[in-house]
Amino acid sequence: MKRYVFFLPILIISLGVNAQSHYPGQHKGKFIIKDKLKPAVSSFDLDEVKLLDGRFKENMEREQKWLLSIGANQLLHSFRTNAGIYSGNEGGYFTMKKLGGWESLDCELRGHSTGHILSGLALMYASTRDERYKIKADSLVSGLAEVQKVLNQDGYLSAYPQELINRNLEGKRVWAPWYTLHKIYSGLIDQFLYCNNKQALEVVSKMGSWAYNKLKPVTAEQRVIMLRNEFGGINESFYNLYAITGKPEYKWVAEFFYHNEMLDPLKEGQDILEKKHANTYIPKLLGMAREYELEAKGDGDKIASFFWQTVTDHHSFVTGSNSDKEKFFKADDLTNHLTGYTGESCNVYNMLKLTRHLYTHTANVKYADYYEKALFNHILGQQDPATGMISYFLPMLPGAHKVYSTPDSSFWCCVGSGFENHAKYGEAIYYHSDNAVYVNQFISSELNWKEKGISIKQETRFPQEGVSKFTILSSSSGNTLINIRYPSWAKNGALVKVNGKTVKVSAQPGNYISLSRIWKRGDKVEVNFPMALQSVAANGNHDKVTFAYGPIVLAGVMGTDNFIHKAPYSNPLLYNDYYTYNYNVPAGITKSLTLDTTKLNSAIKPVSGQNLTFKTIKEGVLLRPLYDIHRERYVVYWDLKK
Repeated sequence: MKRYVFFLPILIISLGVNAQSHYPGQHKGKFIIKDKLKPAVSSFDLDEVKLLDGRFKENMEREQKWLLSIGANQLLHSFRTNAGIYSGNEGGYFTMKKLGGWESLDCELRGHSTGHILSGLALMYASTRDERYKIKADSLVSGLAEVQKVLNQDGYLSAYPQELINRNLEGKRVWAPWYTLHKIYSGLIDQFLYCNNKQALEVVSKMGSWAYNKLKPVTAEQRVIMLRNEFGGINESFYNLYAITGKPEYKWVAEFFYHNEMLDPLKEGQDILEKKHANTYIPKLLGMAREYELEAKGDGDKIASFFWQTVTDHHSFVTGSNSDKEKFFKADDLTNHLTGYTGESCNVYNMLKLTRHLYTHTANVKYADYYEKALFNHILGQQDPATGMISYFLPMLPGAHKVYSTPDSSFWCCVGSGFENHAKYGEAIYYHSDNAVYVNQFISSELNWKEKGISIKQETRFPQEGVSKFTILSSSSGNTLINIRYPSWAKNGALVKVNGKTVKVSAQPGNYISLSRIWKRGDKVEVNFPMALQSVAANGNHDKVTFAYGPIVLAGVMGTDNFIHKAPYSNPLLYNDYYTYNYNVPAGITKSLTLDTTKLNSAIKPVSGQNLTFKTIKEGVLLRPLYDIHRERYVVYWDLKK
């Protein structure tokens, strides 16, 4: 389809070797159309990576409870209502609590959470092999299949009538119907790929055929107008559906969603991001990356890579997050956008998805460095440890705090992506090529590379300290490279020991330390990247700074004065209170510090007996990791006085 024109360890720097598939092994055999791109590295199956005790596992366990607590009938209610199906439940129809917020029957995005939850359940099942997640997902899929059959609209399936799609095609005001459909497409595809649910593939294939027939008559003029409405990453979903089924009409739909107005300037190296809705923009690049993997030609990789570099270099905060009031701001102008509505969590979710695509193409360490930054400083702290609820924004307003969702009355987009974020922590810790393991993230975990018969246990207290210890639990594959990321922030060098003997490190930060030998059970590797305080000046304003310990952003803890109502939780009676939230920042909040950034160790001291806690000498401000500050006010960016 033509695109619309409108032994002793040997230390080396490993660039990666071509692998057989972009996808984990559990997906092999499920794609009729094979990727033509030979990736530098590939993902492991989620069940090959087991999280060990630590903060990530705790987040995952909180997510598990929430996923299982939401009733299947609650999630299906709006779909059944749209089809005119009785929506009873065990307690009786009139006693079933209806979901609120963005899942209420008067919200045009209703149904998006069911799609995200299908993905979350698939990822959780793949990570744990706990049948509870599959059983619940199976009930959702069968319920959706029933709705699709009763609707009897050529495969159409949604929680709202086709009239919303028609309004989009006619250029009338409507809130993102294709965005919502994308979540359902993606959730059903994940159910097939991770849970082998063939009914899910049948349902989504019918949805795909409906979309093809719906869009085929659309004129070029209509298409230009409709694509201005947010449609998520639906192009990526249709490329995946095409690869799974081999049906060319699905590729046609994927290409139909190529948004010339937004993507063509990127091809020419133009940064047009200012004032663009960020979470509308980012998913478009996922489709470009996926197309490139399928075809191994074209501009997809060039466009996606330029976009990624532009966002991370010029449109992002120190946390790796981006946007103010959901929009990109002028390049390097972040100090004028330190508001209570910065850092939309969905943007980070999609940036990490894009990062994984681009990393597999090249195995470039810069992608793993960014993944670490955004994972630890945003995603990890997005979840409230007390309740498991999710924050929409990561506010940069001095004295603001995180605002969390409620269990059944919010269901913002970031709650939806949160169902996936905390189910797939194992996806980016390790990668592999034909004969090498890549260790990208320092998270306590066990890797079991089934194909090669090698198992590795990683034990670490990172980021409390820079030491990670690896033990070979089993090895039957002969000589295997273990490539350990040498983080770009590790300016104080690296210490490496193999079986207690120090190994010379010739690699530099921003590369891999590669260890090659015939590994035996019981072999041990220890790496230590000494962590240090650093200041990070804001782009374009060197008098506005943040502080970090290694890659971990530190924020000043400012207490809970002036908290009102149910702060820091959302008002369940309002859809978008996160967007109008009054933080009531006390007038006396400390926003400036007097210190010399060239002498940080004299100006900021660790607090004895408290992990990752520091104190400024002059003002006496406590600094702690931003990801660990909850239900309290904080300051990230400081005015610098010398």
